[in-house]
Amino acid sequence: MIGILVAEHRPVVRRGLVASLESEAGLKVVAEVSAGDAVLPAVLEHGPETAVVDLDLPGADGFAVALELHAQAPGCGVLLVSHRPKPGQVRRAFAAHALGLMSLGVSPEQLASGIRRVAAGQRVVDPELAVAALEIAENPLTRREMDVLRLAALGARSNEIADQLFLSVGTVRNHLSRIMCKTRARSRLDAVRIASDSGWL
Repeated sequence: MIGILVAEHRPVVRRGLVASLESEAGLKVVAEVSAGDAVLPAVLEHGPETAVVDLDLPGADGFAVALELHAQAPGCGVLLVSHRPKPGQVRRAFAAHALGLMSLGVSPEQLASGIRRVAAGQRVVDPELAVAALEIAENPLTRREMDVLRLAALGARSNEIADQLFLSVGTVRNHLSRIMCKTRARSRLDAVRIASDSGWL
């Protein structure tokens, strides 16, 4: 029997997941949580073999949860799920030591199969998502440009970015200009979106 923790903040979706998984032979939901910071304590208490974790949890997102479980509870494989997973998130998922990334739109049988594979230590990705992920270009941005873009993604203005990174405002603007050129973005917000979709942020 494979013990499963379900981490999903939307009650209706969580109940549906639990009911679907409980109907599958050899699977048992041993814990349910609604926030990212509740996952590790529940895993340590109930000892599931697999954690099905929504990417958009409050408290700590799915990537942060996967990293934490890898460090603190490595015996629990993580399968990240999302309503609309993006190709760039595949790379981020594996970088966070999750074993899989699947859409919540897959059939109950596909999800159950993914959970069994994760419990066996195998990687799982929706085929279409995997193909799309292979087509994504490598990150063309330098480390400093990524620092600037991360702060821009948080809504920081050029002068605030300059203060935090100990740069001049002119240097920050130059970085932003190069970022938009490299990503072919129309604006800094567009650059943030492109970088996020590509899994660079």
